[in-house]
Amino acid sequence: MVDPAPYLVIAEDLRGRIVGGEFTPGDRLPSVAELGRDHGVSPSVGARAYAVLVEDGLVISRHGAGHYVRGTESPELLVRRHRAQPEDSPFAQGVAEQGAAGTWRHESATATADADTAERLGIGPGEPVMRTEYVYLADDVPVQLATSWEPIAVTGQSMIVLPEAGPHAGIGVAARMRVIGVDVGEAVERVRSRGATRAEATALGINPSAPVLAVERTYYDQATGRPVETADVVMRGDRWVAVYGTVPARP
Repeated sequence: MVDPAPYLVIAEDLRGRIVGGEFTPGDRLPSVAELGRDHGVSPSVGARAYAVLVEDGLVISRHGAGHYVRGTESPELLVRRHRAQPEDSPFAQGVAEQGAAGTWRHESATATADADTAERLGIGPGEPVMRTEYVYLADDVPVQLATSWEPIAVTGQSMIVLPEAGPHAGIGVAARMRVIGVDVGEAVERVRSRGATRAEATALGINPSAPVLAVERTYYDQATGRPVETADVVMRGDRWVAVYGTVPARP
C-alpha cells in the first residue's frame, strides 16, 4: 500500500482535531511554519494541507493573518446592493452598514486603451486613459479587487483626473463625475461567476480557481449616453452575495 502524501496526512490530522472539538469555529489554526516543525516537513506542505481544508469548506484563509476554523454560519458574509450612489465610497458605506471597516489600496497611472477597453469606453484604441488598480479590504482582509479606466478626454482638464488624489478623492465615481457636471445614474453591470486567476487568488488570499464574482461595470453620462468609466470588479465568492431590487415598505 502506498502511503498518503504528507500534506494529506496533515490535512486529516487537522480535520480530526477540528471535528473532535480541539479547535472550534473562529479559532486560529497553527501557522504553516508550525505545521512544518511539528511534522518535519517544509512550510509549503502545510500550505497544501490547508488548501485541501479550505476547498472542503472547513477552514477560512485570511491573507496575511493565517487560517481559521469556519463556522456553520459565517459572520463574514458581505452583501453587495445595487442602489443609488452615495456621496461616500459605495464600498466603504456598504461594509460600514454591515459592521465592518472598509479600506482600500490603490495605484493610478496613465495608460493607453487596448481594444477591449476602447470598445467599452467608446473611444479609439490607443487613446489615453487613467487606469487605477484597487484592493478593497473589510476589517483589513482583502475581499475585492477592481481595475478602473476613465478617458483622459473626460477628466483630464479637472481635479478629478486622479481618482484617489486631490480634494475629491475616495468619494466614488458618481460623486466625482458630478464635480464636472456629469450625471452617471446607475451603473450598467454584467455579472458572472468564474474561477480566480492565480494573480487574483494571491491578492485575495484564496486558492487558485476558487470561485469569484466577476463584474464588468460601466458608467454612462445620462445626458449624452457616453461611457465615462468602466471597471472590472472581482469579489471573493465565499464572502459576497449580490442583492438586487428594493423591498417595498409595508403599509
